[in-house]
Amino acid sequence: MAYRDDEDLTFLAHCSDEELSALVETLITDKDGEVRYTEALTNTDEYKKFQPAHSKYWRNIAAEVQCYGANTLASMFRGGKGILYREVISDVCKKMKVNHPAKASVETLERNLLMKLFEEAVEKLSANEIKELVGELDLKTTNFTSKAVISAIQLAIRTNGILAYKLALIIANGVARALLGHGLAFTTNITLVRSLSVFAGPVGLAITGVWTLTDIAGPAYRVTIPAVVQIACLRAKALADSQTE
Repeated sequence: MAYRDDEDLTFLAHCSDEELSALVETLITDKDGEVRYTEALTNTDEYKKFQPAHSKYWRNIAAEVQCYGANTLASMFRGGKGILYREVISDVCKKMKVNHPAKASVETLERNLLMKLFEEAVEKLSANEIKELVGELDLKTTNFTSKAVISAIQLAIRTNGILAYKLALIIANGVARALLGHGLAFTTNITLVRSLSVFAGPVGLAITGVWTLTDIAGPAYRVTIPAVVQIACLRAKALADSQTE
């Protein structure tokens, strides 16, 4: 396993140990908490030396994502290197039947994936639960149908990095609960989301339920899809931080 220089993953170098913890756990353990037989991260010298200081070996984490997204035989001919993250996210979008234009930015592809998971969860909510969600996210709509809320969010997150981050947090937290049995560790320390009850509310539970019921064929996708969700959340946080600064 070797890291390929990847402009779409270098931002991980600026993430904290706590922020990277869910991504690392997703890469190395299965839904039963057992170490994946396909993972290579825990065998690296950097992991053995530094974990749980995940930020000290972020390149190894990125390399694991690249390798999970690649064909094993092809990786051997690349000197143990996987594929670039753009190809990983494009493949995940294709698998999840998410719109993935060839020339779209990585941020757009991640946003499309998150919206697909969000839409599936919102469609399971009652009218009262949707109204509660609108209030929590401070959406500018008086129409409380699932289609209206989804349209309002799609429009808002294109220019509102804070809302995009909140949405990413809700989804990543729900996926983590379904896959790891617990939510994201760093959400409790962020002033931005301290009052966001949707984590434990209907939409958070709906996302956890959607992911629990999702039947994903192939062991690689059981890793790459939730890993991409965590990466999308971390990128959204970085973009939101830069917007607030």
